[in-house]
Amino acid sequence: MKISGCVEEIINNKNSLSNILAEEAITQIKKGRVNKPNVVWIEGTGCSGNTISLLNANYPDVIYLLNNMINLKFSNSLMTCDGEKAYEIFLETIKEEFILVVEGAISTRENGLFNVIASYKGKKITALEVVKISGYKAKHVIAVGTCASFGGVSKANPNPSESKSAKEILGRDVINLPGCPCHPDWIIGTLAYLITNDGIELDDEGRPLLFYGFTIHDFCPRRTYFNNRIFAQNVGEPYCMFRLGCRGPVTRTDCPTRRWNSGVNWPIGDNTPCIGCANAYFPDGMEPFIRT
Repeated sequence: MKISGCVEEIINNKNSLSNILAEEAITQIKKGRVNKPNVVWIEGTGCSGNTISLLNANYPDVIYLLNNMINLKFSNSLMTCDGEKAYEIFLETIKEEFILVVEGAISTRENGLFNVIASYKGKKITALEVVKISGYKAKHVIAVGTCASFGGVSKANPNPSESKSAKEILGRDVINLPGCPCHPDWIIGTLAYLITNDGIELDDEGRPLLFYGFTIHDFCPRRTYFNNRIFAQNVGEPYCMFRLGCRGPVTRTDCPTRRWNSGVNWPIGDNTPCIGCANAYFPDGMEPFIRT
């Protein structure tokens, strides 16, 4: 499916975008036109928040994703086997075509020993080593979450683990899906699009325009208050929170229309200023999160 042919149809209902992409990918897989891709998911230096976010996916949910869209060959948290057997599956998978998903920044201090993800034949295997040997071979590399995309919290000052983003480590094109955590729809939608297309249109920071092509400010339900210069003086007031430090004007995601937890709510909907968690300079460059 070429997305350019249906942009006008889906842009007014962004909540359906991931659904449309997933349905198209699964249809093409069932018809035998494309294959389910092998996916390797590496958790680096982070909190596993993006894995947890993925588990909150609504449609398709994770079970449907794993059964119908992808072959998840390796995941630190989600695969059933462990130990050396798990690492051997990783080694076998990277001999064939696969998509690499990186979660968390990559620690480089002491040659990566601040983040050991496996032990194989008496050797400690670091996330740094695994990302390097798989990242150069992968058909696509997807950095899930702000830490993998730009360094994020893991790279924040003073960065004792000397963490870096996936692109800094690999030096190749990386599809960045920032967010702390990344929305499950952004993950599934990007995977679905790559199943039926050779690539995906990105902005100058490597983010898919499908999900990061506009700012929170563009679609914020409090935009009218901003235009009329009606600003909240305290957290909890129903007006524009720009003067409280809201980073919506400089943060590019579709949070206002997609929302979180199956569309239940989102930070500004809960009277909390956007802290710009999907920005390249989060968290250091977005502080202070709230001004009074």
